[in-house]
Amino acid sequence: MGKHKKKKPEIRFKGFTDDWEQRKLGNIASKVKIKNSGITHTETFTNSAEQGIISQRDYFDHDVSNAENIDGYYIVENNDFVYNPRISSSAPVGPINRNTLGRTGVMSPLYTVFRISDNDYVYMEWLFKSNSWHKFMFLNGDSGARADRFSIKDSIFFDMPIPVPCIEEQKQVGEYFSKLDNLITLHQRKLEKFKKVKKSMLEKMFPQNGEMEPQIRFCGFNSTWEQRKLGEIADITKLAGFEFTEYVVYSNEGYIIALRGLNIKNGRLVLDDVKYIDGSNFSKLNRSKLYVDDIMFTYVGTVGDVAIIKENDKFYLAPNVSRIRVQSNDSPKYISHYMRTDSFYRHVIFPLIATSSQPALSMENIRKFEICFPQNKEEQDIVSEYLDSLDHLITLHQRKLEKLKKIKKAMLEKMFV
Repeated sequence: MGKHKKKKPEIRFKGFTDDWEQRKLGNIASKVKIKNSGITHTETFTNSAEQGIISQRDYFDHDVSNAENIDGYYIVENNDFVYNPRISSSAPVGPINRNTLGRTGVMSPLYTVFRISDNDYVYMEWLFKSNSWHKFMFLNGDSGARADRFSIKDSIFFDMPIPVPCIEEQKQVGEYFSKLDNLITLHQRKLEKFKKVKKSMLEKMFPQNGEMEPQIRFCGFNSTWEQRKLGEIADITKLAGFEFTEYVVYSNEGYIIALRGLNIKNGRLVLDDVKYIDGSNFSKLNRSKLYVDDIMFTYVGTVGDVAIIKENDKFYLAPNVSRIRVQSNDSPKYISHYMRTDSFYRHVIFPLIATSSQPALSMENIRKFEICFPQNKEEQDIVSEYLDSLDHLITLHQRKLEKLKKIKKAMLEKMFV
């Protein structure tokens, strides 16, 4: 029967203690060799590492295969498995996916199509989404023949050892991963929904180009808005080149962080990759010390990323990031939200950098930025608080999604042998 040594996974459901059997793929599956002679099926499927088995019409917006040539394609029924030898970063030996479309189609003979029998389809699908079978492929195949394709003979491919627990355990494992995947999809949709709401509100809660009032306002506010230059209400500066070369000392550990362009993304500070400057000459760097409510604005390379400082005695400017310190009674949070709108980027920032191969803005350019304000500071604060709460919800769902993806990745490693 092609049985090999028995193993147990690191994590399994209660009540299951038996060793898992190892079977050869060829003992539990048969290769599909039926071709589409007479062109009985016209819908061509493709096997995407990211999206699984989908119709070419969905993947490419049209059928790529030539209708006259598909008589040599394999017929793929619902629940058939397909190996695509095309390698990618997410599928280093090529993906194996199950046809879950609920209908029959055809696939290029470049793919290997096989049909599992007497085992749970969903369990097998998740087994092939794990990396547990990759070692066999690397040991027995060849990824060097063509840079984008993995090469393995059919006879060897069907010798692949497959861990096979009892059918009840297979069903529980498959069900667990399907539920986890549904949860990930649910949070993905919620996240996209909040992002759409935010995008829509950023367009409607600020005046669009040439207008002086927004489409949507909070109740109780009806005074007209006004436009002012950023340089009139804020002090705007950067770290000078000589200051950086003479007084700043980078290190990989410490407490005081020099904020670089890569630390400023989508309205917040991203501190995964930071440079510390605890050994610097701070007596010469007073101008670049950052305080609560200072607005960070990237002005070289990726121009226009904005974030706001939320704590004192922690951050200094690095090159390529400017500091905007509001000196009027206006809300720095409001200004930072305004500067992150698509409209502001399109109409204010982009015209200034469009013709340059290395996008950059001078401090003088930034001082000339026109900002549209509600005259009432309370209205500025309410707009900011609303957009902050949306940002918080987006971050919350982003974190939940990342956590679920990490759980899925860990379980794919620990629940298979």
